[in-house]
Amino acid sequence: MPGLLENKLALILGIANKWSLAYAIAQAYSREGARLVLTYLGEHQREAVESMAKELNVERIAPCDVTKEQELSGLSDTLRSIGRPLDSVVHSLAFANREDLNRGFIETPREGFLLAQEVSAYSLVAVARAAARAMTAGGSITTLTYLGSTRVVPNYNVMGVAKAALEASVRYLASELGPSGIRVNAICPVMGATGLIEQFLGAPDTPESRARIIATIPLGRMSTPEDVANAALYLASDAARFITGIELPVDGGRTI
Repeated sequence: MPGLLENKLALILGIANKWSLAYAIAQAYSREGARLVLTYLGEHQREAVESMAKELNVERIAPCDVTKEQELSGLSDTLRSIGRPLDSVVHSLAFANREDLNRGFIETPREGFLLAQEVSAYSLVAVARAAARAMTAGGSITTLTYLGSTRVVPNYNVMGVAKAALEASVRYLASELGPSGIRVNAICPVMGATGLIEQFLGAPDTPESRARIIATIPLGRMSTPEDVANAALYLASDAARFITGIELPVDGGRTI
């Protein structure tokens, strides 16, 4: 049987290593028949992405620093040069200075606030603008968010505010791109899907910290990368052709 994404072309941004959610999504897309365009951030990351690409159905690899308009423009040119419509985009990008996660939110400096907004929220707008030009037959744009956008999570701080902006951007983009047949959605896993609680929350990733989180999840475990990848598959597939502008919880019921 043909895969869910057979003959589709997908752009995936944010593969950092084999433990990243973007890599799990890339694996799932490849398994289901998609051809991939992968991006990397700077020459230091290029070799790693090229190595991982050998195990995937990769059409093209391109540089993309979302803080540089020249590279965003280059990405748009790369997508159009492939000579076929782009069907799907996965935006798995977020960043905040670690010290801004560890200090009180009220102490967030202007430059740290703006950096988190640029990389974690505005980049979705910039990527959507670059990609939409190649999505001539409609398609799907999917990003990743977190519960810290709507609830106070210790040590999430400036990233929570950036994720709130990201989710609002999803809704506005869904409204504007809908007439072109482009759907825009977000996936919201429970923290720990990447196994990087310490990196994201600035709190120790210990059995105790995980137990406290798991105690709030009706299905009794955290999201896995495979859970998130399956949700991304669904949103990119024709099965979700009438779904746009939502944040899809992939959290075992934690939001309830």
